[in-house]
Amino acid sequence: MTETDNDQHAKHNARMKKVQAARAKMQARRTIERGLLIVHTGNGKGKSSSAFGMAIRSLGWGMKVGLVQYVKGSWETGEKNFFQANPDLLTFEVMGDGFTWDTQDRAKDIEAAQAAWERSKELILDPEYDFIILDELNIVLRDDTLDIAAVTKFLQERPLEKHICITGRNAKPELIEMADLVTEFDEIKHPFKAGFKAQKGVEY
Repeated sequence: MTETDNDQHAKHNARMKKVQAARAKMQARRTIERGLLIVHTGNGKGKSSSAFGMAIRSLGWGMKVGLVQYVKGSWETGEKNFFQANPDLLTFEVMGDGFTWDTQDRAKDIEAAQAAWERSKELILDPEYDFIILDELNIVLRDDTLDIAAVTKFLQERPLEKHICITGRNAKPELIEMADLVTEFDEIKHPFKAGFKAQKGVEY
């Protein structure tokens, strides 16, 4: 190693020491601790998958997790197979009847969305649960099969000791405004547009 390399490493190490000190000061100023309202939205893939990853992280800490699926219905998915086979890990509720173009019955869609929302409220109010995922809630709100005003009113008055993650594209502005963490998933490239069918283990 040359002297120049040694100098570069020394300068790098000195910079990282300053960064570490600055980060420690910044972390010390962050003192709020309560349940977060999280929204995953956007046209890109990975909104639900990211929420399932957080569920696994919570389970790793011994936290109790509840998950309500609003749309996917009877469609077989890897996450449903896994979590329903391990009910001691996570409460997994499939409440949807499928995509609206499959059901073709708006009255039935409204009924299913309302039933899913009632179950969601039960889980959110249950003190045993630490983290609740409302998968594809954004979709039924977008389609107005569930009243956004009723949802936001309940969420504003929710127990603040637990985390809630809401997924689905086209999140309502009201929900984005009140959320603590919002991530927009952007689609750069998708195999479906190149003629690929949905791939088991990756997309479902």
